[in-house]
Amino acid sequence: MTTLLVIAKEPRPGRVKTRLTPPCTPQQAAHIAEAALRDTLTAVLGCPARRRILVLEGAPGKWLPPGIEVVPQSGGGLDERLAAAFALCTGPALLVGMDTPQLTPALLEPALGPGGWTSCDAWFGPADDGGFWALGFAEPRPELIRGVPMSTPGTGAAQRARLTGAGLTVRDLPALRDVDTADDVRAVAAAVPDSGFAAAAAAALPASGHRTPAQSGHPAGART
Repeated sequence: MTTLLVIAKEPRPGRVKTRLTPPCTPQQAAHIAEAALRDTLTAVLGCPARRRILVLEGAPGKWLPPGIEVVPQSGGGLDERLAAAFALCTGPALLVGMDTPQLTPALLEPALGPGGWTSCDAWFGPADDGGFWALGFAEPRPELIRGVPMSTPGTGAAQRARLTGAGLTVRDLPALRDVDTADDVRAVAAAVPDSGFAAAAAAALPASGHRTPAQSGHPAGART
């Protein structure tokens, strides 16, 4: 069976989802990040897997459900950290991030179900912003990640080209939208309206054009 990896940051204010501030406060952004991570881990727990590992920058908190192993992220750039995560594994391994809380077991079923690795060396999940949200190997190949430029509009294309250039047979998962900006938050929340992520989004971004006291720059309860 496949090892499932989730790479994530501890959802601490000021450390995660900084592109959401403004319109969100750092605390609201961290709450959105925590909800995204909770929903992602819930989806992972619903998938068949040999092991389920959270590769974490920071410390685990009450948001961590039972059944998930935790290992610290390595140092270096994102390419090095992804490569190090795969180096933890033997046999098939699939990695996802915490930026796609719309993830479901059904989305991963093509890779994790029967025949997922038949005549397949790698799985690739593209992101709408040009990156990728999922990457898997029938046998881990960390060297095929190191040196790929990360966090650019061409990251996904460069990573996929690295796989095919090495002669790997690659299958694709559906494209998903990453959560980086307030518009992303609203769009993804609308796609999964009954999720914890949608509830967190509604609390932080209640309505277009409406700002809470914290978002307007005045402390809650302050007089103007």
